[in-house]
Amino acid sequence: MGRGLHGLSFHLHFPIFAIHLKQIGLISDTHGYLDENVFKHFENCNEIWHAGDFGPIEIANRLKSFKPLKGVYGNIDGPDIRSEFPEQIVFESEEVKVMIRHIGGYPPKYNPETKKELLNHRPLLFISGHSHILKVMYDEKLNCLHMNPGAAGKQGWQKVRTIIRFVIDGKDLKNCEVIELGK
Repeated sequence: MGRGLHGLSFHLHFPIFAIHLKQIGLISDTHGYLDENVFKHFENCNEIWHAGDFGPIEIANRLKSFKPLKGVYGNIDGPDIRSEFPEQIVFESEEVKVMIRHIGGYPPKYNPETKKELLNHRPLLFISGHSHILKVMYDEKLNCLHMNPGAAGKQGWQKVRTIIRFVIDGKDLKNCEVIELGK
C-alpha cells in the first residue's frame, strides 16, 4: 500500500498474465547437410525438434549448441545418433502431448507400429520424417495434427528443401510457417 496525494492510501493492482508460448523449429532428413539458413530461421525458436535421419553426430551437436534439441533417430543414423536419440519420443510441450517417430506414415496411412503407438499415446501432435514429403494435415479420427517438415538435406528426391516453424500456445498449435531452403 502506498500514500497518494493528500495522504490518501491506494493499492496498485497489476493483472498477471501467464504466457505459455513456445516457438518450435521442426526439421528432418538432414542426411549430413545442415543449411546455414536454418540458424537464421530458427533464431527466435525456443527449441528445435529433429524427426530423424540426422546423418553424422556433428549435425546434432551443432543444433544442440544453438538451441535445446529433441529428436529421434532415423533409418540412416548410426550408433552415435542411436545412442543419444530414441526411435520414438512422447512428451508434453506446454499443454500439448507430442509424439515423434522418423518412420510413421500419415493420416490415414500410418504404418502398423505407428498406428498402435498413436492409439496408445493419443497425442495432439504427431511428427514424422522419412518420406521427404512436406505434410501438415489433421487426422479427424485420432484428433491429432500430423506434421512432416519434408527434407532439409540435399540427399533424396525432394525438389525443394523445407523446414517448419510453429508456435505452441497452451493447448493451441498456431502460426505454422513452411520455410523453403532452396533446391
